[in-house]
Amino acid sequence: MLYFPRWQIALVALIVLAGIVIAVPNLFSAPTVQSWPSFLPKRQIVLGLDLRGGAHLLLQVERDSLVKDRVETLTDDVRQILREERIGYRNLRARGESVSFTLRDPADAERVRELLEPLTQPIQSGLFGQGAVSEVDIARSGDSFVLELREAGIEERMRSAVEQSLSVLGRRVNALGTTEPTIQREGTDRILVQVPGLEDTRRLKDILGQTARMTFHLECPEGDIISAQQSRPPAGCEIAEPVDPNDGPILIESRARLSGDDLVDAQPAFDQQTNTPIVTFRFNSRGGSVFGQLTQENVGRRFAVVLDDKVITAPVIRTPILGGSGQIEGNFTVESAQNLAVLLRAGALPADLTIVEERTVGPSLGRDSIAAGETAALIGTVAVVLFMFLVYGLFGLFANIALIANIVLLFALLTILQATLTLPGIAGIVLTVGMAVDANVLIFERIREEARQGRSAINAIEAGFSRALGTILDANITTLIAAFALFALGSGPIRGFAVTLALGILTTMFTAFMLTRLIVALWVRSQRPKTVPI
Repeated sequence: MLYFPRWQIALVALIVLAGIVIAVPNLFSAPTVQSWPSFLPKRQIVLGLDLRGGAHLLLQVERDSLVKDRVETLTDDVRQILREERIGYRNLRARGESVSFTLRDPADAERVRELLEPLTQPIQSGLFGQGAVSEVDIARSGDSFVLELREAGIEERMRSAVEQSLSVLGRRVNALGTTEPTIQREGTDRILVQVPGLEDTRRLKDILGQTARMTFHLECPEGDIISAQQSRPPAGCEIAEPVDPNDGPILIESRARLSGDDLVDAQPAFDQQTNTPIVTFRFNSRGGSVFGQLTQENVGRRFAVVLDDKVITAPVIRTPILGGSGQIEGNFTVESAQNLAVLLRAGALPADLTIVEERTVGPSLGRDSIAAGETAALIGTVAVVLFMFLVYGLFGLFANIALIANIVLLFALLTILQATLTLPGIAGIVLTVGMAVDANVLIFERIREEARQGRSAINAIEAGFSRALGTILDANITTLIAAFALFALGSGPIRGFAVTLALGILTTMFTAFMLTRLIVALWVRSQRPKTVPI
């Protein structure tokens, strides 16, 4: 146990030296580190929300919104099928989670049942799409039909909506240029968003809470807005309210000709003629083809750009636009143009999100937390160092050197992995200090026992290290399993604690059985002791 080849000595020394070099930037401020020469390491530990300050939002996917959108889509599908087949119907309406209508000719009932059958096809669910869930039930009573959403189908839509929302929110938050945001699922219908270092929480709420469902509609070719407001819009048309209250409502076709899904890019810009903020957009090949055909066939009609059921702009098509790109004008400010571009690039949310919980952590509170954590860690470390030196003398000094190296290596690993350090993570570091000392205590007490039984100093040290190994391995492996369980099942700060605990176990094992043993071996080789100075 006390024999070390030269390559092992060099490897241990290299690991410790590399740890020091990697961990050093954490002792300086970020601006100072960035001013260093390019060949020096500049990465620092990422601080969590509770240490750095920032925004904490808990969002909930609205089930009613999801059901409403699905019922509206189902209604449009039924209307389109019946119209294409020229089948007369009346009283087509959506109520709650169902769609109902009545045929004008009962003789069409069997044919209609066959035509609507594709709407009942099951949707894929489960891992890798294995399994299927039936979403729609069709009930017939004479010449009346009712299509009702099934609960299992709604639950599958909710699961899919949460997963899709996680992806969309991630793209939106990353587009803000933030560092290490946390976006994760909470329960069955909630999403946790934590953005360290972000002070403008209003902008974050505006961007995350907006559905950003963009559609493009042609102006309704029949009727006018005044008649529609006084009575009802023509079939297939609806009244769309503007975003700007100074603009009047517009009568548009209910069917969207294009959607935001066809966009491949959106960027804020300035109009070259008026120098006002605008948003330029570009369609994919399919969207560009449809857009070009629409503008070519509908010159002179208004083309409304609708965002979340509100008209942003509705310009008149002057000439065909065949390039697959265009611009959105809408009395934007620079910030609102940037926000809209972010929303369009990230995509639309599948359902409305509401803010269930909102919390803002100020940077001053984060600094206080860091100061308190540093104080606790410093007091604990000093107390442990004094205890080890007073109880074990020279061997306690060896253990303290290994303890300092242990902390340095832990900070180096956190820096390399860019793991987010939270306040519970600091608690994990303090716990690592105790665990590191515990391993050395087990080794030193075993050496004491072997010396009391009459073994020589070298034999006692050899036996102490070899026989304590099994006990220390058992203790650390069980703790490591607990850390993995916390990481797998926990969230947020719990994961931060689990990460520092697991890394602390690894560095403790290295310093206890490599670094401490190497220091003792070098001392034995140079001093040839007759007794054990513990």
